[in-house]
Amino acid sequence: MMDRRSFMRCMTIAAATLGLAVRPRPSRAQHHHNMMPQAPVQADETLLFAAATLKPALDEIVRAYTSAGGAAVNVAYGPTPMLAKNIADGAPADIFFSSDEHWMDYLAEHKLIRAEPRAEIVRNELVFITGGSAGETVTVGRTFPIANVVGAGPLAMCNPESHPAGRYAKTSLQALGLWDAIAGKVVIAENPQMAALMVARGEAPAAVVFATDVHGLSGVAIAGRFAESLTGPITYPAAVTAGAPHADAAERFLSHLRSGDARKIFDRFGYR
Repeated sequence: MMDRRSFMRCMTIAAATLGLAVRPRPSRAQHHHNMMPQAPVQADETLLFAAATLKPALDEIVRAYTSAGGAAVNVAYGPTPMLAKNIADGAPADIFFSSDEHWMDYLAEHKLIRAEPRAEIVRNELVFITGGSAGETVTVGRTFPIANVVGAGPLAMCNPESHPAGRYAKTSLQALGLWDAIAGKVVIAENPQMAALMVARGEAPAAVVFATDVHGLSGVAIAGRFAESLTGPITYPAAVTAGAPHADAAERFLSHLRSGDARKIFDRFGYR
């Protein structure tokens, strides 16, 4: 297995090309999605692999946790599939915080996470966003005028072959009979935050993202929400890895993620 110092050096080099963001220690926190680490990562700190969509809320939770005396936590953010595959390849993560159950199950099947504790931390919902100010929000159904809204396109979304947000989007639109109308107009974004940002910048008229990805983002509006009966529960589970170098500290932080204090922060960022 790759040692932690070697892995974090590789993470620093790969971050720009792979879309991975390594969160430095809380006293030097950075908030740009693709920000490179500004301080050396210490081998004795808990290493958390987390879906990029969690970054705004999770950064705040980590700051509060360490400020209250909790052990230092470093967070590596990236697409859930890539993080899971990195763990499978021997990356020395202590905790995996996934944006869906599929990739957590993938690691469980390979005996790379501990069965206990594995917990559902928060839930999210899938939304269809457009540029402009907030107006009427409807439930996306078979009569939703998606072709008119998207127009010449593009429709920004994540890769349905690899990213949970993209998979939820494509399967939902297919179930509603709307996919064929826009399939040729889709542009793939690295993550749902980037898809939402494309709409905010006027680079795309619409996007399908998670509801939390538009939290605090100006210039976008939620035009439609996908019913949970269509998408299924969009859950974010977390678990301690089987080979966690700091298992005790990892379990304590995982317990904190389930606490009332963490829940208040998640609620503020729009999680369910």
